[in-house]
Amino acid sequence: MLQPGFPLPPGMVGGSDSRSMIARVALDLALRKEFDYAIPAEWAERVEVGARVKVPFGRREILGSVVAVLESSPQTNLRDIVAVVGRQAQLTPMVLELARWMAGYYCCPLETALKSVLPESVRQEQDGWRERLTVRMLPVHGEFPELTKRQREVWNILQEWRELPLQELLKLAETTAETVRRLEDKGLVAIRNEISERDPYGEDVILPTESLVLNEEQRVALKVIVEALDGLNPGGPTATPASGAISEWASTEGGVASSPLPSASPGAASGAPVFLLHGVTGSGKTEVYLQALAHALAQGRGAIVLVPEISLTPQTVERFKARFNHGPSRTLVAVLHSHLSAGERHDEWQKIRQGRARIVIGARSAIFAPVERLGLIVVDEEHESSYKQAEAPRYHARDVAVVRAGREGAVVVLGSATPSLESYHHARSGKYRMLELKQRADNAKMPIVRVVDMRTEARKQKGPPVFSHPLHEAILQRLERKEQVMLFLNRRGYSTSLQCPLCGFVAGCPNCSVALTYHRQRQKLCCHVCGHEEGVPTQCPDAKCRNPGIRYSGLGTERLEEALVKQYPHARLARMDSDTLKRKSDYRKVLTDFRTGKVDILVGTQMIAKGLHFPNVTLVGIIYADLGLHLPDFRAGERTFQLLTQVSGRAGRGDIEGEVFVQAFTPFHPAIQFARRHDYIGFYEQEIEFREALKYPPFARVALVTLRGRNEEKVRFTADHVRKELEQFMGAIRDLIVAGPGPAPLAKAESYYRFQIMLRTRAMSRLASLLDPWSSQVELPEDVRLTLDIDPVDLM
Repeated sequence: MLQPGFPLPPGMVGGSDSRSMIARVALDLALRKEFDYAIPAEWAERVEVGARVKVPFGRREILGSVVAVLESSPQTNLRDIVAVVGRQAQLTPMVLELARWMAGYYCCPLETALKSVLPESVRQEQDGWRERLTVRMLPVHGEFPELTKRQREVWNILQEWRELPLQELLKLAETTAETVRRLEDKGLVAIRNEISERDPYGEDVILPTESLVLNEEQRVALKVIVEALDGLNPGGPTATPASGAISEWASTEGGVASSPLPSASPGAASGAPVFLLHGVTGSGKTEVYLQALAHALAQGRGAIVLVPEISLTPQTVERFKARFNHGPSRTLVAVLHSHLSAGERHDEWQKIRQGRARIVIGARSAIFAPVERLGLIVVDEEHESSYKQAEAPRYHARDVAVVRAGREGAVVVLGSATPSLESYHHARSGKYRMLELKQRADNAKMPIVRVVDMRTEARKQKGPPVFSHPLHEAILQRLERKEQVMLFLNRRGYSTSLQCPLCGFVAGCPNCSVALTYHRQRQKLCCHVCGHEEGVPTQCPDAKCRNPGIRYSGLGTERLEEALVKQYPHARLARMDSDTLKRKSDYRKVLTDFRTGKVDILVGTQMIAKGLHFPNVTLVGIIYADLGLHLPDFRAGERTFQLLTQVSGRAGRGDIEGEVFVQAFTPFHPAIQFARRHDYIGFYEQEIEFREALKYPPFARVALVTLRGRNEEKVRFTADHVRKELEQFMGAIRDLIVAGPGPAPLAKAESYYRFQIMLRTRAMSRLASLLDPWSSQVELPEDVRLTLDIDPVDLM
């Protein structure tokens, strides 16, 4: 059987016409088919694997990516490629093959995977560069021409600057373009169109930094990583394309469909060194990353550093840019994340593709950066759920990193103070290699963590208080000593619900099975799932009740901020959540104010939980520590432990020992108690027993089948039918456990009722290869949709 996208074997005669070369193209339509097009002579030198092309399809012309260049095709009457887009191939062959693997393992069309691999701004037909006119002074030959007063002013400015953008020159000289044109006529200046790169950090003044002295644990960890880098194949990657099978050829409108896309065989190539760097908060993991990156650069290799979106702060980016903007291995550091404009993302990506930036730091999608001669991939905070993509392709960037490294012959370093149970289990079993940093850098002490029983505090204060008495006293002490405080609450808004004490009415979202959150500043009730908003009633909306005494319950960051103003009127406050940070510059401004001491107390959601290093923070308060403990998800305890440990780690990173107050209504829950003692191993050993008994990850892998539609009974009936179909179709997988169907934890979202079936098996590669074709064959009612999520991290 033949793999689509690769040349036919010698002796197999193609049916194409006399033109010599054929391009196999994956169109920007999720058709699960590739199409063959003839390459006209005018485009022959520019069409290569990875190139973006415009092709005829029916009566339209659409864009696509070249996935192979062939000498022949089984089809006849091929239509010609219309145009080649861009100045070079946008996809590297290795990243293209990574997209093929993703399509197979995560059960989605290749075209969908390619859309994740290539940013929208790079896939466009029009060249995404921004151009501007630049004026450059020319050497004067012969007698200097006579100039007017305005022309002389322009010339004097140019003598100082040599070259300036036209608009900037006009502003400095307070003149018009006509004056500069006259200088061009006299042969004194050249005006030309030049590309103007949009650098999101271009205005920052970044001072170079040097490597820090490592402690013994850091030195050992770095030595092991460096030895692995030195042992890489000097010739580069040796991976071969994924194998797959062709089914029957099919013709459709437009080009000629070569085949349905294959489901590539998942799994990383063997031999890729993967290290788990398990280091307590503040142990100096970033410095180990930086020095390992420097070694990779010295080898002539590139690197990718993945950081959770919420940790990708200006402070983080500055550390990497400051280290690599000078010295013998000097390189540009490209940054890729969701807060960049389309133009900034285009220019940053092109810096990588052109080889000018050999280090990429970014969020989830940066794993697809077109880095050539990739030597090192770092996944910081590898346990973070934000590395999982919510929409198709539902990939996990950490797992894709391991696969990519295996295919390209690179080293992977996964770093965390609270590793995922899967990664820690891999390290314990020898699949990964464990590196440990048990002490904080500079011998700083871990913070003292105190758990406060809020049931007792509620009895003392006649109702659930915002601040326990011990936390209140600790805040007063810090304010007196001019130290800083961080308060964490993972709920935004003012109150989490609006309810009537007489009839029990609760204001709920009409589209989702959740209560509406009250936002006092906007005077709105809002759904944080679908975005629905409505006005705030002055009495109970129930026609039989109409009680004017409706009340708000629950606590959000907006109400927490209000309580702080009342309790500590002289303290300078700042709040960080998605309601307060509307512009790109807001995040940077708040953190800068906090770092420079203009803010005493910083209140926030998960935005303040990770990636921040402020030595003057000596107190951290976690307001409701057990908010996420009681969700119907087997990872609820793990997430709570990780979050508490990470937030606690913001305290005591300077010379003064830190203190953390954890307020909880279930204070003796193991996740809270192990976090109090900074005892990851204790938590792991207890949690792993529960996972093994119930065959949850890491002892099996999970696939989630979700059915959704607007008619609840129809979705329920369809889910029962799908379960029976699954059991018949997947019978070849002996260890398969099928659970459900049942309502999803979030039973209704955005007006759709949702039912789930959970599949568990150790043979996920085999299961995925069966699920992909099955999902396109299973018969469903027209108004019921099915989605597949391989290795979900959230069951909601």
